[in-house]
Amino acid sequence: MSVTPPLPRVAVLGATGFIGRRLCSTLQERGHGLLAVARKQPSPALPGDFAAFDLTADAPADLARLFTEHRIDVVVNAAGGMWGLTDEQMVPANLGMVSRLLEALGSMPRPPRLVQIGTVHEYGLFPVGETYTEDSPARPSTVYGQLKLQATELIAGAVRDRGLDAVVLRLGNVVGAGQPAHSLLGVMAGKLAEAQAAGGTAQLSLMPLTARREFLHLQDGVDAMVAALAPAGPCPPVLNLGLGRASSARELVELLIEESGVPTQVTEVPAPDGGGPETEWHQLDISATERALDWKPVRSLRDAVAELWAAASAART
Repeated sequence: MSVTPPLPRVAVLGATGFIGRRLCSTLQERGHGLLAVARKQPSPALPGDFAAFDLTADAPADLARLFTEHRIDVVVNAAGGMWGLTDEQMVPANLGMVSRLLEALGSMPRPPRLVQIGTVHEYGLFPVGETYTEDSPARPSTVYGQLKLQATELIAGAVRDRGLDAVVLRLGNVVGAGQPAHSLLGVMAGKLAEAQAAGGTAQLSLMPLTARREFLHLQDGVDAMVAALAPAGPCPPVLNLGLGRASSARELVELLIEESGVPTQVTEVPAPDGGGPETEWHQLDISATERALDWKPVRSLRDAVAELWAAASAART
């Protein structure tokens, strides 16, 4: 008679963030032992155990001790970010913190597996029409992308030189409830919700938004992260995570307006510095991820936008 192995106990770093919150709730629902790690416990409280820890300042030895005390099998690093941060603030949030995390893991006799949430921005700007695999050249054009790529390289070095068990998930642009307020869709949803609450017409100023990028429903992304905790077969050190097709930001804004049902007046404004159409393109090959994690995206972008709108509208009532 076969015995089902216990589910891994998971520490989520950045547990109060956009991705971290959904990941924590999903892990709790699926029966994983959970340690949520962030600078402070939010209200309402996160599920599972909670540890207040500053990943950019507190001692790596204390982080290693925390993982040991909670018998952590897998660490998911969903900390970091770019929205609302200056270039200087992004350095400790995206690179320094990963260096400290690797120091903590390297000090442990049996370090947990690491699932690092990377970004499509590590690749930089793709030639229009090209689909990128994990072996495609990474030439990030933004400070955020450069820092995340450096973090990936640090992790790859730990895998190569120390045998760390780790994977980096290069994630596209995620859409869902709790969208960061500084993001394009977060700003648009806030303006629509404000107009709805006032019973008026939303006034939206939009650039051409002709760039086409990778977008993904938040829950599809989280499902892949859960699948990466303990993949059944071989798992490459870097995996792309998206829908596998490019979509325009303008398309998502229009879906958001439709889902809201709020009367909207759109004013077209020119792109800054005379930017022309199709200046940005991201499209990922996700076939390696589908094979390694036995995962596929199953939710539409309309579903993602509908979830985003429902949360933004409810927050105003």
